[in-house]
Amino acid sequence: MASQRDAERTIRAFIRRVKNTDAVDLDTDLYADGVGLDSLETAELSAILEDELGSDPFAEGQLPQTLGEVVAFYDEAAAEPQA
Repeated sequence: MASQRDAERTIRAFIRRVKNTDAVDLDTDLYADGVGLDSLETAELSAILEDELGSDPFAEGQLPQTLGEVVAFYDEAAAEPQA
């Protein structure tokens, strides 16, 4: 299962690549006035999270608004008992 640290590192690397910025904290909005991800970039982020971490909040029907909400998804998933 992916850790919070893995998720945060993956997302920060993605944002650095597509938006050329490191100025993102856990409360930064991923869209609009925050990082400014558009729908295509969001779909790409979803695919990267799925490929690298084995799951992603977008595929689970969630639409996280901040980096912190994405990280929390992996925290909650790690806390769930494995079948």
